[in-house]
Amino acid sequence: MTTILSKLGIAALIGLGSISAMISTASASPYVRTVHEVRYDRHHARVCSPVQAVRKARAHGLRNAHVAEIAPRRVIVDGRSRFGRDRIVFANVPGCPIIRR
Repeated sequence: MTTILSKLGIAALIGLGSISAMISTASASPYVRTVHEVRYDRHHARVCSPVQAVRKARAHGLRNAHVAEIAPRRVIVDGRSRFGRDRIVFANVPGCPIIRR
């Protein structure tokens, strides 16, 4: 009878120890940003970011794309296309629509 009680006591201690370990690992990093917060930050930008303009220029076939100029109304990205040097001008508004190629 005492061996059964001692085994139950040891099992209870192990169980309680594992529960406290799970709780501490679940609350390990309270500063993790969720996907919703990241999307919220991206969609509420008031201008065309240089990173977004370069990505969009590369998607339109510009190699070695880099920002040449940022003005209040436009973002100019220079690079190389199949035919030589090329330039794409984006509007400085959210979404970076193309003004001129």
